[in-house]
Amino acid sequence: MASRNTFSGSTRKCILGIDIGTTYAGMSYCLMEPGRIPEILPVTRFPAQDHVGGDSKVPSVIYYDRAGRVKACGAEALQEGVVEQAIEHRWEKAEWFKLHLGPSTSLPTYPLSLPSLPTTKTALEVFSDFLDYLFHCAKQYIVDSYPSGSALWIELESSMQFVLSHPNGWEGVQQAKMRKAAIRAGLVPDTPHGHARIHFVTEGEASLHFCVMNGLATDPLRLGNGVVIVDAGGGTIDISSYRKIPGAEGDVFEETARPQSVFSGSIWVSSRAHTHLRAKLHGSRYAGDVDHIRDCFDKTTKLRFRRTDLWQYIKFGRPSDKDEALNISNGQLKLSGEIVGGFFRPSLEAILEALANLAPLSPVSSVLLVGGFGASDWLYSELKMRLKYLGLDVSRPDSHVNKAVADGAVSFLLDLVTVEAG
Repeated sequence: MASRNTFSGSTRKCILGIDIGTTYAGMSYCLMEPGRIPEILPVTRFPAQDHVGGDSKVPSVIYYDRAGRVKACGAEALQEGVVEQAIEHRWEKAEWFKLHLGPSTSLPTYPLSLPSLPTTKTALEVFSDFLDYLFHCAKQYIVDSYPSGSALWIELESSMQFVLSHPNGWEGVQQAKMRKAAIRAGLVPDTPHGHARIHFVTEGEASLHFCVMNGLATDPLRLGNGVVIVDAGGGTIDISSYRKIPGAEGDVFEETARPQSVFSGSIWVSSRAHTHLRAKLHGSRYAGDVDHIRDCFDKTTKLRFRRTDLWQYIKFGRPSDKDEALNISNGQLKLSGEIVGGFFRPSLEAILEALANLAPLSPVSSVLLVGGFGASDWLYSELKMRLKYLGLDVSRPDSHVNKAVADGAVSFLLDLVTVEAG
């Protein structure tokens, strides 16, 4: 994977990898030019994205009006003006819609109310509408990023290959729905040739490609040991184990245990926080602010949380907001680190349980933590501490953990699928 050959085709081709996660989505692409070594690049500009210089992820959110028309997607749907319009005109919000697309048997057994789909929409239709939005974002990004970008896009569009990632455990039924959504979104025509341009990869396998491509798994695999990829996302945590096939020519890998997908991603942390806040503030003048306080927790406290021995603060209101009995002062709600740790701990235990189920099946030396939830310093440090006693080394990329699957999906197609040249 690390050393690719130059592209031997006679015309330029493009691969677009799309990772629609429960809470965020990302895209990467590879523009293959004759005589050049292919390079994988992220799409980093989306409408209304706040981050100066771009970001490689965008919220998986759509607003529909009462007639079922798309009104806002991605970062646009989170703008204050759009939210105000949504309330005024009673638009319907679609979020976490990916979970509705999966097999019903994969939904969590413990209580958590998934947001309902918009009244007039199926999960496939919402997924399709978001694919359409992402496809147009990718088009605008490429058109804006290259000389004569409009002409380049026209040259690439009819032969563009797409690779869509999905959780471990999704199979033919879910892939068929995703292909139908891609056709409905206009990515490819509804023809045999169009169908052949849509490819699928599990999030676990895409993450393996990302880790190998970036040298994160080189040493253990070279020594013949197995590696476990923990892709910690918003909804699911996908756990896969691999080893390099002994004696195989080149970098050829095999799974050493059945991949797992556990519903313990970052949205469950937010759900536990919401449950605690609702009980804590019940009957107080802040009871109606629970959703807002939970959102503030998501944007700040959850991301910064590192230690259970320190007080944690949720900034949600004005300096005049105070209630000594509720630990509210200067517009901040104070929670003990142990309480906040309790929001995270079930996700950690779910990962450890899944790893314990893998351990007897493969000699594993390294655990690689990727995905947006993998950026949690508390989750990383706890995994590292708990697993070192089992002789396992835990590591994670220094940055861009949220684009691991999108990058890896493109790498998967470059390395394992023959792209027709010429």
